[in-house]
Amino acid sequence: MSMLLKDRIALVTGAAQGLGEAISRRLAVEGAHVVVADLNLAGAEKVAAEIAAETGRRTLAVGVDVTHEDQVESLVARAVEEFGRLDIAVSNAGILLSGPVEDFPAAKWRAVIEVNLVGYFLVAKHAARQMISQRSGVILQVNSKSGKKGSYRSSAYAASKFGGIGLTQSLALEMAEYGVRVNAVCPGNLLDSPLWVDSLYEQYSRNQGLTKEQIRQKYTEQVPLRRGCTYDDVCNVIVFLASDAASYMTGQAINVTGGQEMR
Repeated sequence: MSMLLKDRIALVTGAAQGLGEAISRRLAVEGAHVVVADLNLAGAEKVAAEIAAETGRRTLAVGVDVTHEDQVESLVARAVEEFGRLDIAVSNAGILLSGPVEDFPAAKWRAVIEVNLVGYFLVAKHAARQMISQRSGVILQVNSKSGKKGSYRSSAYAASKFGGIGLTQSLALEMAEYGVRVNAVCPGNLLDSPLWVDSLYEQYSRNQGLTKEQIRQKYTEQVPLRRGCTYDDVCNVIVFLASDAASYMTGQAINVTGGQEMR
């Protein structure tokens, strides 16, 4: 491997499974030491131990609820205490709850906004404090194609992701003078991820009156390249944006959608 991120210190939220786990593993393969953060501490510890054993990179597992500022502040402080600095912060933790707007509970709406948007703000805020003092660093948000275009019966999710792109652009302007870059990655549908397998096929099947098999076919056929997004597709862009190869890129929201979204 190219080791594009050799000895960088990276923090990833929502890292105990799925895309967050894949990002953590890939960053380590590229040479980074990784803080694996998740609400599920046991899962984070397992992933961190496996990464350390497989790559020889140093890891730290931390339990965190990204909607609680004191926990996020403590997360960044522990990362800096352990490794001395913070070079890359990936805000990946997120949830998706869907349903028709006329029946959608306000409590569920707020939950989506709290995790996806407020959680990103808190991670970025406390990472930025450290990176400003270093006068260097990269903040990345895992956004979504739903941050570029409305999503049927997923209004809370789309609103949170549209907000995330606005936050990314605003932070990029604010952080530029300190040498800190802020970008977002907008994946397409990760059809084999835990989010889809454990939740979305059932939610969308119920909301759209289709079988789970029909839902998968529908979302595959919407993609010009005729396949779902993979973890590798997303990780390739994450690594690039985190590396010096992207040193002139900030305030961007990069589509990884197989051509489904082109703006």
